[in-house]
Amino acid sequence: MTSVYDFSARAIDGTDVALDRYRGQALLIVNTASKCGFTGQYDGLEKLHRDFADAPFEVLGFPCNQFGAQEPGRAAEIAAFCATSFDVTFPLFDKVEVNGPNRHPLYAWLTKQKRGFLGSQAIKWNFTKFLTDREGRVVARYSPQTEPEAIKADIEKLI
Repeated sequence: MTSVYDFSARAIDGTDVALDRYRGQALLIVNTASKCGFTGQYDGLEKLHRDFADAPFEVLGFPCNQFGAQEPGRAAEIAAFCATSFDVTFPLFDKVEVNGPNRHPLYAWLTKQKRGFLGSQAIKWNFTKFLTDREGRVVARYSPQTEPEAIKADIEKLI
């Protein structure tokens, strides 16, 4: 069976990262954007990252420009924005596509594991969130409207 740990992605600094480095940790995987009505959720995501800093848990941010062109910048600009505007310290990755023929393989897998509204595999907007357990299985999918704080109890059950 495939798990989240079987994938890799390019980090915001351009290095390739095997998600196996997070083996044994629960993960909250989020497609993000810097110019979105939900961009303020970076604060809540960072709070989860800090609240669970000593726990087997990590937030992973995947910028995406597929929704309203709300992530137009390049990697360095995205990293600078997140650091200066929200003091983001959780891992960020390079921009990915989450829908369509160029969908990142991680997102193709995530959306097959937990479908969205009416069984759709498509990601509907920025800040869709996937929670994986410590074995790398997807256990929940959350809509963009779900604030990170609302996921805290689900994370606590996994760690």
